[in-house]
Amino acid sequence: MTAPVLTDEKLQRRTLTLVFVTVFLDLLGVGILIPIIPYLVRQFQTDATTVGVLSLSYSAAQFVASPILGVLSDRYGRRPILVFSIFGSAIGYFLFGWAGTLWLMFFARIVDGITGGNISTAQACLADISSPQDRAKNFGLIGMAFGLGFIIGPALGGFLSKISIHAPAYGAGCMALVTSVFAYFLLPETLPPERRKSGAAQWSDLNPLRPVVTALQNPALRALLISLFLLNFAFAALQTNFSVFTLARFQWTAEDNAWIFAFIGFMVAFNQGYLIRRLTKVAKERTLAMWGFALFGPGFVLIALATEGWMLYVASGLIA
Repeated sequence: MTAPVLTDEKLQRRTLTLVFVTVFLDLLGVGILIPIIPYLVRQFQTDATTVGVLSLSYSAAQFVASPILGVLSDRYGRRPILVFSIFGSAIGYFLFGWAGTLWLMFFARIVDGITGGNISTAQACLADISSPQDRAKNFGLIGMAFGLGFIIGPALGGFLSKISIHAPAYGAGCMALVTSVFAYFLLPETLPPERRKSGAAQWSDLNPLRPVVTALQNPALRALLISLFLLNFAFAALQTNFSVFTLARFQWTAEDNAWIFAFIGFMVAFNQGYLIRRLTKVAKERTLAMWGFALFGPGFVLIALATEGWMLYVASGLIA
């Protein structure tokens, strides 16, 4: 698989655009699927634990496989690994929609997790072409793609759920398939052969805990990383079983959940793309981070105590 390697500023701008589009389309597929997962699972099992373990199977597979994909991208280039990862997601989505048994659903999520190097490889592409002064700005494109993907994706998933409860999974699969073809034919290679690593990989490079342990040894990062872990732990738990909760308490449909996920995506994009930039001019970043952490608590409490659906929008706005 040959591809053009970056040689000038025009090609760099083109690559930035193509990486953004690739990540956006990839996250669009993810956003389509998230709100309807519990509705597919309840064909076979109705408890929240099964939905949680299903999510765990994806995350665990991704956690183990990510270092391997990282090593491969350092040796064979970013583009083939990115195409492989997105194509693997397409297979996982199609299998998930087609699954006629619970174990096949687990297999589909594990396949998607094993090939889940999409975002990390896209970030590596940006790192390859970014100067130190442009790195933060360029990486902001990933955050923007996240926000847009999670605004449009759930809304599209809600529309597809009107056709069939399986349609969003097939829609996500088609989106990932189109994205893999897009990346294969249009995305330039950002890591030229002379910059690639050679020789056998070390076992330590394949250890997913290694970067975590290394980062925690830095006193300046330790408290921040632990805080972010606890924050994301809580958010992941909410995201995984939010649709189960709304179904049990408010009898929400897949479409209802799709709209609130789209609202959360909009709030995240608004906060990160607009509000935070304005607030950093009048307040310290540390202060803003502390306020952000503090708003999480009331948001979760309000969700737990909600007696009307509109209260979930208020709570989600605080969390986002």
